[in-house]
Amino acid sequence: MVKYIFSDKTGTLTQNVMEFKKCSIAGYVYTTERTPEESQLVQNILSRHQTAAVIEEFLVLLSVCHTVIPERKEDGTIIYHAASPDERALVEGAQRFGYIFDTRTPEYVEINALGERKRYEVLNVLEFTSTRKRMSLIVRTPDNKIKLFCKGADTVIYERLAPQGQNFRDQTLRHLEEFASDGLRTLCLAVADIRPDVYQEWRQTFHKASVALQNRESKLEDAANLIENNLRLLGATAIEDRLQDGVPETIAALLDAGIYIWVLTGDKQETAINIGYSCRLISHSMDIIILNEESLDATREVIHRHYGEFKTSTAKDANVALVIDGTTLKYALSCDLRNDFQDLCILCRVVICCRVSPMQKAEVVEMVTQSTKAVTLAIGDGANDVAMIQKANVGIGISGVEGLQAACASDYSIAHFYKNVCLYVIELWFALYSGWSGQILFERWTIGLYNVLFTAMPPFAMGLFEKFCTAETMLRYPLLYKTSQNAKLFNVKVFWIWIFNALLHSVFLFWLPLAAYTSEVIWGDGKTSDYLMMGNLVYTYVIVTVCLKAGLITNSWTWLTHLAIWGSIVLWFGFLLIYSHVWPTFKFASNFRGMDIQLLSTPVFYFGLMLVPITTLLVDVICKLVHNTVFKTLTEAVRETEIRRSDISEVMNEPRSSDSGFGYALGKLIRSSHALLSQDQRTNPESRSSVESNLRGGEPGAGGGHGAAAAALGSDRSGGEVHCPLQFTETARLLRNVFTRRANTRVETELELSHGYAFSQEEGGAVPQSIIIRAYDTNLPKPEGN
Repeated sequence: MVKYIFSDKTGTLTQNVMEFKKCSIAGYVYTTERTPEESQLVQNILSRHQTAAVIEEFLVLLSVCHTVIPERKEDGTIIYHAASPDERALVEGAQRFGYIFDTRTPEYVEINALGERKRYEVLNVLEFTSTRKRMSLIVRTPDNKIKLFCKGADTVIYERLAPQGQNFRDQTLRHLEEFASDGLRTLCLAVADIRPDVYQEWRQTFHKASVALQNRESKLEDAANLIENNLRLLGATAIEDRLQDGVPETIAALLDAGIYIWVLTGDKQETAINIGYSCRLISHSMDIIILNEESLDATREVIHRHYGEFKTSTAKDANVALVIDGTTLKYALSCDLRNDFQDLCILCRVVICCRVSPMQKAEVVEMVTQSTKAVTLAIGDGANDVAMIQKANVGIGISGVEGLQAACASDYSIAHFYKNVCLYVIELWFALYSGWSGQILFERWTIGLYNVLFTAMPPFAMGLFEKFCTAETMLRYPLLYKTSQNAKLFNVKVFWIWIFNALLHSVFLFWLPLAAYTSEVIWGDGKTSDYLMMGNLVYTYVIVTVCLKAGLITNSWTWLTHLAIWGSIVLWFGFLLIYSHVWPTFKFASNFRGMDIQLLSTPVFYFGLMLVPITTLLVDVICKLVHNTVFKTLTEAVRETEIRRSDISEVMNEPRSSDSGFGYALGKLIRSSHALLSQDQRTNPESRSSVESNLRGGEPGAGGGHGAAAAALGSDRSGGEVHCPLQFTETARLLRNVFTRRANTRVETELELSHGYAFSQEEGGAVPQSIIIRAYDTNLPKPEGN
């Protein structure tokens, strides 16, 4: 079961639908209004405020420095096509202030700046990469000056500012912190004036780098570094991206289930922390460790100090969130600190890595996967998440290419191995009587069809439909996942128990029929048969026993489960009747001729058909009876409660010998939650969610939206079985979605927290963005399609 989840933020936790919210220009903060004329920013331009020149340059940068393609509709509206949603949001932000980008050609771009047409010749495009963390555009302005427009992360912009270009440095930095604390993704904007002779010299260097046959990317980056300096700070932007629907509830349920969640993002640290609070990954009761160091020695000291403070706590008890930036992570993942860092991370409940590169994401996932030996899952939506997804045990891509993981894969592998031991070890027992001659007891075709036909359906049905309780119960009480997550269903001990059980069954299945066949006289007229008769006798009992064993361990009975178990037994008898008469019509199976008559005409066969499987499974029935009576687990108790259609809170009235403390504690929680929710769930939904989440998760602000799930408990049940003919497990639902196409419905719901945020950029495409934009000419008419 998955123990660690590594998640990207943009497009995974958030919707990746971005909106320009506010900006900081020359130390002043501006927000968008309904019309440009209503905004204070435009008023300052028109009134020639002392910062008007900076504001105009800021808006020109927003509307020019990008790779967006405009498309003008017949009604005059403009639609922007961008490689990333943040690019579109920035251009639309400039549009809302009256600076409208409407024309792109291979040589220039044109904007409408508050009614005035301006043309900027595009000289060079320095594309964004996750290493550079910035994008620049070199243009020739309408007054024939050469300028470099640059936008990017504050960390890379600030270190390239000229001494005389830092007039608004402190005010902008303070505004950046305010934007990030609101959960907004920030960018810094700067400009540089370039002398013509400097540009011509640099242009030659850049051209040589662009045509280099070796190390082209690194040479292009070095060439860009030569020109991207002596910048003059203009201001910063703030973009909003809402959380995906249901993210806070999902994360709260995963935390309650004992799953550790790590967020790996390229955003600012303040933004990442705010997202942690928004999606309830971090609660206000958590201690937060923030690692921001600039050297290896400082990183070593702070890791050792924090580890010493928390090493007395276990991973289960330490309510700690660790936040680390990309620079510190680089030192923490070095050889001499790697083990200490991973020990500190494992002690923490939540880990957030911000300002990290795709390679660092992959290194973090690999570190946890190798050190903990736990099952890890990585989920992301972009190309920068591919390395992380590939390093995890389970990888999920948001773009629709989802990993299809079988929820009951361990059950399938156990049942598959058990039934093989039951059959093939019997050949070993037969070798004791055949003088180790290599003679086999069973007919060759029956051996080949054993796994393919006669015993294939029960494990398959178990893998698809087996579940301890309903999905609604599991969602309402995520702690029920701990049984499978802690490998209590399948571990080394369970494996050897199953092996011993299969060996014991093989002993009964061979020697009991052998004892009945000792005199070789099994018909009333005194006729005898050969070893193959004995083999088919044993083979029939093996199939019946294996299928009944599958039924014995099945918790969720559906009509498909019945069909798989009883249908497998019927299938063998049907095969026996047909295969016994294929010769001489077909030139094979001559030794099987008339086997059905021999087998079905002796009373010994029918006596053994009742006695052998029952005797073989008698020990299993007794062990299961004792286990379910004395050593009943939490999930088994919940399942029985669902069968009786009783209140689940009754399950925890008394502690059990298995997980007694855990069961007793959860019983108190459930009883308390039912008592409180029954009084408050209709009148105050928000209070209901808070109370229920606090009772279940032990953390304020962490909880789920499953208040109505209890209404589904106890449905579709009768007798001593859980009948759920129309309710599939998650695996079955995923498989059903693969082969059927359903209408895509969506219910828009308002989240309790209305913001959560992201930033993304396109990089590493087969065709560079600088080439793509030069292939467009919006002055030409759009081709008409048929």
